[in-house]
Amino acid sequence: MVPQHAAEAVTQGAATAHSPRWYTNPVSRGFADTFADPSIIRGQDGYWYAFGTSDPLRSGEGQAHEIPIARSADLVDWSYAGDVLGDANRPGWAAQDASYWAPDISFHDGRYWLYFTVTQTTLTGERNANAIGVATAPSPTGPWTTAAAPVVAPRHGPGGAGDYKWTFDPAHVVDTDGRRYLFYGSYYGGIRVTQLSADGTRAVGEPTQVATDNRFEGAYVVRRNGWWYLFASSGDCCAGPTTGYSVFAGRSRSLRGPFVDREGVPLTASRTGGSVVLSPNGNRWVGTGHNALVTDLAGQDWIVYHAIDRHAPYLDKPYGVNRRPMLIDRLDWVKGWPEVRRGVGASDTPQPAPVTDPAAGRRRSPLPSRPGPANPGHLDPAYSDEFDGDGIGRAWKWVRTPAGRLNRGSLVWPTQNADLFKDSNTASVLLRRPPAGDWTVETKLSIDLGETTVRNYQQAGLIAYVNDDLYVRLNHVAIWNTRQTEFGKEEPYAGAISYGSMTVGPPAATTWLRMRHTTAASGEHRLRAFTSRDGHHWIAGGTWTLPAGSDLRVGLVSMGGSGATAAFDFFHTYRP
Repeated sequence: MVPQHAAEAVTQGAATAHSPRWYTNPVSRGFADTFADPSIIRGQDGYWYAFGTSDPLRSGEGQAHEIPIARSADLVDWSYAGDVLGDANRPGWAAQDASYWAPDISFHDGRYWLYFTVTQTTLTGERNANAIGVATAPSPTGPWTTAAAPVVAPRHGPGGAGDYKWTFDPAHVVDTDGRRYLFYGSYYGGIRVTQLSADGTRAVGEPTQVATDNRFEGAYVVRRNGWWYLFASSGDCCAGPTTGYSVFAGRSRSLRGPFVDREGVPLTASRTGGSVVLSPNGNRWVGTGHNALVTDLAGQDWIVYHAIDRHAPYLDKPYGVNRRPMLIDRLDWVKGWPEVRRGVGASDTPQPAPVTDPAAGRRRSPLPSRPGPANPGHLDPAYSDEFDGDGIGRAWKWVRTPAGRLNRGSLVWPTQNADLFKDSNTASVLLRRPPAGDWTVETKLSIDLGETTVRNYQQAGLIAYVNDDLYVRLNHVAIWNTRQTEFGKEEPYAGAISYGSMTVGPPAATTWLRMRHTTAASGEHRLRAFTSRDGHHWIAGGTWTLPAGSDLRVGLVSMGGSGATAAFDFFHTYRP
């Protein structure tokens, strides 16, 4: 048994007389400008209910709703249905300034169970002592009764006062033997799973870490064909127009793991695994993450998540709460792995709607076209370099002091104690002109970042550069105890500099990196990331955009702190 994304889809009579044929994201527009971290269930009354993180619902509202509830008869048109918490039922152990995040809804033993994050508590006398609470109700709109004690108490870190691991983002699951479990955790501390008491109100026994710290949060778990699938989000959730938040998955035969990705890499590895489920695709939506699943009456799975419109990223201009409306899109299972719209990603145009009317029959919407393979095209030697000469060729130009040297057919470049991050524009960058039109650049990178030890933030890789405050880079980077392929973007926004990133596939001691450039109808430059651990099997990541008319150059970087050495075997440019 799982949080009722499937079981609730076959309860008694529908609450709607028809199913809409089409919908357009965001589906929360009718009642909210922002509805983050959505969790969803089909109630016993036949309506669907969604629960969101505590935020103002509308721009200018100024006051957060404490876990807002929305209701829909068709998964497309939603209306506000009240808040879970208020003066009468907030947890008695919550601090006065606590917020309530990332609710998880399920139906069990005849009642609705809502687990949620409490960001500040009075349990320790210190700040940042966050915990997991639970409330139950006879119906999705309440009345809700909160438990007298936290389900998972604050967890002190190794530091001093106020150092608490992030006890966030709960996900309730019932195993095949009837035992109840709770997944929880975030970047500081990683994701863990613990068994719950039979009454669902207390963590019991020892928890098991199932996803590494400094990489994942927002767990959601479902069972399919004998596998448990752990969905988890990665990246900064809230970087406005450069939010790269994305959804990844691993699977396991056991709720306690190990969860591994399509490549067989564990989600607990330092060179961290996780198969891409949903990542920004170059349309208006960035920050596509923190998901739940629901199944329509035709048996089609749908992913419910939040995203950020890169053209209107904040609730109150120019800054403030990130505006994260609720979206829904088709979830397909491709050779045993989940992909949103067969890898196309978030939709921003009219789409066939979920089937929510039993009278409509068990029809399925047509399969979307799957993106083509990662074939980069034909190598263009005029825009490539094998690094086998005596010096760096004349086509290359340096930004700031030249660095690195050619050695036995590689560009060997120690990481600089310098960076390109907002106002820290001190790193040297090696650049050249790309050809006109569409192209793909690729490099083979070896870098000695080691494993597991804490290292920040040595990195090297590819860059598509307009200037120091407008660029996209794809690097193998050390982030605390993890090693990741970070696909980052920096751009000016509202008088400041915004930076955010997404992750692609797991790196290796030697990692192949690609950026594919295409031009949108608007003239925008679209750059999609690909990574490989062997140069043959490629993982497709997300897409960033750069403005139309940008004077774009491409090249290499090695930076983020001294202490490592990058070796670039080549720089290849391919054309269609």
